[in-house]
Amino acid sequence: MATAPQQQPLPLFYNGLEPLSSELHADYRIRPATSAPFLGAQHAIPVTIDEFALAQRFMPIVFSAGDDAIPIALMGLNEGVNVFIDAEGKLTEENFYVPAYVRRYPYMLARLRPDAEELSLCFDPTSDTIGRFDEGEPLFENGQPSAVTKNILAFNEQFEQAGARTAAFMTELREAELLMDGEVSIQHDSNPQPFVYRGFQMVNEEKLQDLRGDQLRKMSKSGMLPLLYAHLFSLSLMRDIFARQMASGKMPQPNLNA
Repeated sequence: MATAPQQQPLPLFYNGLEPLSSELHADYRIRPATSAPFLGAQHAIPVTIDEFALAQRFMPIVFSAGDDAIPIALMGLNEGVNVFIDAEGKLTEENFYVPAYVRRYPYMLARLRPDAEELSLCFDPTSDTIGRFDEGEPLFENGQPSAVTKNILAFNEQFEQAGARTAAFMTELREAELLMDGEVSIQHDSNPQPFVYRGFQMVNEEKLQDLRGDQLRKMSKSGMLPLLYAHLFSLSLMRDIFARQMASGKMPQPNLNA
């Protein structure tokens, strides 16, 4: 999930990447984000397998389309719709799990050169949470990373490690040939025809149930089986997201582009 600054397409939410430097950013401070306007128009957020247990309580977890599928949590069923963020970019729920991908912004670990082995802590310079402010926590003290910077680095390192575990999980999932094209049909009184959502992948539950006992035991011991069922259980929340869209006046369209 690391991206080389200025050489590969920037990840979701990022408008730029700049390496954090004790020389160039010695007087930089960070202030807490009171809103996330960049999240308001995003309906699908990448998640790691470490987050499945928490995320599945609030959002459906599906898999993106294509051969390089990744797990994503749906905060809306249509492009540009996020039912958990208001017009000011603030969460509408008090007790809600915010995916780590969102919480790490505006920071991320990235390779400064394509051939570099090490990842460097970078940030999005367009973010209004980091800069030369009079208030906020300093990023450096006496030329050394402050405690807050060390915590940011540790969080990003944990995120990268979770990303590696997720990549291994997806490889195992593809090898087991358990993914299939997803489809959810929701009927509503406002429309004579059901709303049908496609454009994502999900686990084939019938194939999962038909696996041999030794395969199931292997998945259970590796921790993969609980993750698959967390995903399957979360799919029931599709209808909750649909209802939220209807209640907020964000009329769903009959096509999910996750």
